[in-house]
Formats: sequence, structure tokens, C-alpha cells
Amino acid sequence: MTSTLVRRHRPCHAPSWTVDAHARTRDWAEIQERMLVPLYEAVYERLDVGAGTRLLGLGCGSGLALLIAAARGAAVCGVDTDERRLELARERLTAAGAPSDPARPPRLGLGGPESPCAREAAADAAFTVVTAFEPLSALGAGSPGATVPAAASALTAAVAHTERGGAVVLAGWGPPERCATSGVLRVGARLADPMCSPARWRPCGRDDLEELAARAGLRPDGSGRVACPFGYADMDSAVRGLLSTGLFDAAEQVTDPIQVRKEITEALHPHQRVDGTVWMPNVFRYLICRV
Repeated sequence: MTSTLVRRHRPCHAPSWTVDAHARTRDWAEIQERMLVPLYEAVYERLDVGAGTRLLGLGCGSGLALLIAAARGAAVCGVDTDERRLELARERLTAAGAPSDPARPPRLGLGGPESPCAREAAADAAFTVVTAFEPLSALGAGSPGATVPAAASALTAAVAHTERGGAVVLAGWGPPERCATSGVLRVGARLADPMCSPARWRPCGRDDLEELAARAGLRPDGSGRVACPFGYADMDSAVRGLLSTGLFDAAEQVTDPIQVRKEITEALHPHQRVDGTVWMPNVFRYLICRV
């Protein structure tokens, strides 16, 4: 797994007072998104995703999870609120020629589960699998309280496009004590305070996924935990990868990008190895529900 996660990346220096959104998107696609591949593969293996699967990816990002599903033979549809990431997803799926059946082209659209592309795909045939690998951000929530009902509402909209008995997958961080990255992500929350932002990271509570499922009228049907270590070739790649998540955006607005990078670097030092690589073991949890 180390050889997969740790790669070399060309330096990319951000301006002092502005953020290069395109560079951040590329950093997400080239550095950070692949950290969750073990989670994607574990879920797809458990659900036997393949030919005959019609999958809707909520918060699909730059499309890596969709690409893996398409490679297994699934017909895929993805929605996201980040247009730049969606453009990369289109490039990836087009370059890969996925799927091989031209009658089932991948569909991608801006927005949530009620976007035109999701409705059009569901009109052809209801989805059999819906994934929200980052449910609190993919469904429009990121902090406790008032935003959770909004996420449940979005999830309910996705369920409306899913066939009876179909699977809905929610995923999130495991216990903070088993996620080395949690200490680094708290830097962003601390620097952003007292600004309240949906993009701020918070640990996933023990019953958060179950609560979200219950609000959407879903029936839990199994769960699991997957090791997803975050491995980076060097400190610069680690900082760029973490910044690309968007979880430090609020902190950069309150302070400035230079200060944020400095504090992230300091928080990463305990995880840097003698050879310069950065390695943080993490555990992610997923919940499978049935419509």
C-alpha cells in the first residue's frame, strides 16, 4: 500500500494572499483523493458492484470512486458541487472509456441528488447503489445541529431515485483515537474559530451515520471499518493534499494561507519519517442501508 500512496509531486507554491483553485483541484485529484481507495474497494466488494449495478455517487469529486466502479462494469452517475472537480471527473471517465457499453455512458452533473443528470439517469432505470463517501459534505452538512436535517433531506431525495431494496452507503471518519490525521485537521477548526463554516472538520460521532440514516428513513443493514492510511512523498505533498480537501478554507479566510501552511506543517512533523515521507494511519467507517 505504501508504494501506492507515496508518490513524488512537483512543487506547487500558492500565492501569499490568494488561493489557486485550479491547483487545489489538481492536488485533490493527484494527491488526496486516492487515500480513500481502500474504502471504495471494500464497499464495492461487499456489495458486489459490477455489471448490472446502477450507481449514483453523491459528492463524487474528481471521479476516482466512479472510475473504480465503472471498471467493475457498473453504470455510473455522479454529482458534486465543485465544478472544477467534475471537469476532471469527465476527463478521467472519458479517457478510460468507461463504461464499455455506449448505451450506458457515465453521467455527471453539478449539484445534488435532484440535479438534472441524476433525474435523467434514474428515469432510464432506478439506481441500485447510492454512495456518500463523505456524507456531511456531499449532502450539504458539516457541523452538528441545523445542517444535519438538510443532509437528511438531500439523502431522502437520492433515495427517491433508488429501487426498493437498493443499497445506500454512508461513510465517515472512525474514532479520533484511531485516526492520526484528526490532530492535524483540528488545526483548521482552531484557526477558523469563531467563524462557523460547513467546511470545518469535526470528528464523526459513534452514531452520526445511523442518525442520518434514520432521518432519511433508511434501514441499517451492516457496517464495517477500513484502514485508510494517508501517505505522502514529502512534507510539501502532505500540506498540499490536506489543503485540497477544503477543510482549511475557513482558516485561510480568517488568518492567511502562509500561517495555515505553517501550522499544518508543525502538526505533521510527528508523522514525518526519517526518509522524509509522511505517514498517518486512519480508520474509516461505513454504514450500509437499504431502501
